[in-house]
Amino acid sequence: MRTRMLALTSAACGAALLGAAALPASATGSGAGPGPEPEAAGVGAAGTEATEATAAELLAEVRGCARISKGAYRTDSGSPRATVPVCDTTDAVFWKADMDIDCDGRRSRACNRKTDPYFLPETAFQSSRGEPLDSAVLPHVVVPGPGKVWDHRKSGLTGGSVVAVVYRDRVRYGVIGDTGPTGIIGEASYAMAKALGIDPDPSTGGAESGVTYIAFKNSRVSPIESRERARSRGTRLAREFVGR
Repeated sequence: MRTRMLALTSAACGAALLGAAALPASATGSGAGPGPEPEAAGVGAAGTEATEATAAELLAEVRGCARISKGAYRTDSGSPRATVPVCDTTDAVFWKADMDIDCDGRRSRACNRKTDPYFLPETAFQSSRGEPLDSAVLPHVVVPGPGKVWDHRKSGLTGGSVVAVVYRDRVRYGVIGDTGPTGIIGEASYAMAKALGIDPDPSTGGAESGVTYIAFKNSRVSPIESRERARSRGTRLAREFVGR
């Protein structure tokens, strides 16, 4: 993954910083790889149910930016400039960036040291069994560790907070599941990338741009590994976010 060089140290620091806030939750699946996507049931050609907020509706709500971050983030460790701000709304914060692939956490056929040279067997937030999250199964988003640019905790966000991720005409819901470098933004799990139709390969996959992350304030679901609870809560919050 493109940011993992810097993340090796920072992820461990982020886990230490947020250890006290780590959610009890549990890894899903046997670790044999991604399971079936629960979002797939009843989903139309555009990737959303008829009653769900569409990608176009969500993007219309995040056209402007009331910056909440003190400055901006880089999208990769090698990026020459910091260009991505975190923006505030009444009910959510959002950012528009790329997507690097987070494969850290529970080992599986998709996520391990052979598939990802920067693989770390831990995540900042844990499952209800006290285990690392399974990035190959759980759609989740990585937020920067608390730093001088932005502290996600002050925006009502923590592990298990619900996030809507928009890519092209697709909307998928997940949770905040890990933290990364304090100066880099734009990362999500193998499972989230796969659900959005993005190449999930941790070494060569991801999206260079065009990904919008909308994190809903005070929206934590428990257990953190419940994809259905994240999808159900996210669907409702997204409808409220777009005014219907």
